[in-house]
Order: sequence, then structure tokens, then C-alpha cells
Amino acid sequence: MVTAILIPIICLYFYWLTRKERKEHDKKWLSMSHVHPEAVITGKIKSIVEEKQRFYYHRYIFVQILQIQTDTKLITAKKITPITQSVITESSFQIGEKIRVFGKWDGNKFLFSQFEKHEER
Repeated sequence: MVTAILIPIICLYFYWLTRKERKEHDKKWLSMSHVHPEAVITGKIKSIVEEKQRFYYHRYIFVQILQIQTDTKLITAKKITPITQSVITESSFQIGEKIRVFGKWDGNKFLFSQFEKHEER
């Protein structure tokens, strides 16, 4: 009699716990594209790497890694976009163009979400 009551309660508890974790991961997944702009980098794009990565079970992110040559050094900049139904994963960057990115430092990488193409003078 005890197991007939306890087993459904345990199943409901783990269902509730899994659902709670999924909601937390969904919030984290959607917020990955929002980076607080604390710094600005301007330079020329030297290389571009684009890949699709798994974030959590059936949630994916589109990662664009740019090597940007500034006046003084080569910087690795990373743009992360959660892949939803409305996201187009085409590249908006080209090697050799001047770009200004707004984002923040994360270790030795620069995370950004906003950018603007810079006209060469």
C-alpha cells in the first residue's frame, strides 16, 4: 500500500524537478545572445569560424568566432546566437572588412552581440 502511494509521488517529484531545470536552461539559452556592452574593439577581420553547437538536449547555438586584427594585436571575438525558428544562420561577416564590435571580455576572448561595419577611410 505504501509503494502504491510513494512511487507516483516520487515520479511527480522528478517530473517537476526536470521541468524546472528545463525552464532554467531555456532562459540561459535565450539570454546567451545578450551581452552587456562594456568595451569596444575596432579592427579588420582576419579569419571566421562558424559552427553549430549543442547547448542542452534539443537546444542549439550558432557560434561565430572572429580573429580581429586591431592596431596593436590579434583578438579573438565570439558571437553566440541561440538557434530558434526565426534565426537565419548565414554569415554577415567577410574576411578583410573593417568592423566595430561592442561586448565584454571573458578571459582572453571577447564576447559580443552588437556590431557595426566600419567604413575604411
